[in-house]
Amino acid sequence: MNTVSDFTVPEKILLAAFQLEEQGQSPFSAEALIVASWQRFPRAFGLKGYGDHYPDSNRVLSSIMGERGLAKRGWLSKMGQKLYALSREGRQVVLRLQKAADEPEAAQTSAKISRDQEKLLLAQLASSAVRKFEEGRKDEMVFADASRFWGITDNDHGEGITARLDRFRGKLAELEKVIGTGSADLSNGRVVSRDDTNLLTAVNEYLEDRFSRHLNLLRNRGAVRS
Repeated sequence: MNTVSDFTVPEKILLAAFQLEEQGQSPFSAEALIVASWQRFPRAFGLKGYGDHYPDSNRVLSSIMGERGLAKRGWLSKMGQKLYALSREGRQVVLRLQKAADEPEAAQTSAKISRDQEKLLLAQLASSAVRKFEEGRKDEMVFADASRFWGITDNDHGEGITARLDRFRGKLAELEKVIGTGSADLSNGRVVSRDDTNLLTAVNEYLEDRFSRHLNLLRNRGAVRS
């Protein structure tokens, strides 16, 4: 069983950020995160020689900013000048950390996904269709977004489009089966869960419904115009 003391410095800061949001502070300032990190983990973030009285702001700030900081990792979203909020990915990491602290190690095993499945996840979760869907900008979606999401090209036509969409749905179903109610660790450090596979399925269903007329026209014409 892991304990909170086993977590890295960035992970501890992320837990402090989660605590701030649970208290209704979102977005929160860098200063608020410095204090929250120190209050929760005084040994890790106390100023050397004065740890009981003052936080080491540089230790926290260096973990937020920079090329390897929480913002660059995608765990925190920059909302303004020194204002941050937990990203969706950051919340997933928090859930994994909480699970690691609460459950036996045997129950923490990550689902094993293939290289092709990881490639699909990385591409789809970063797609313009998913981004617009999550940001509530569905009305801005165009068929080009859907085509990229499905991987449709100018070489797909007629029943080839139907076959590609069937294969795509099959890949999503297989991912849902493999990940189940657990999670999977990707090579870039991201942790994906059922929430992510559910998101992809929801986006796919929305796109198929919204662009059903486009798809039917393309099937009938035997050509794809994206």
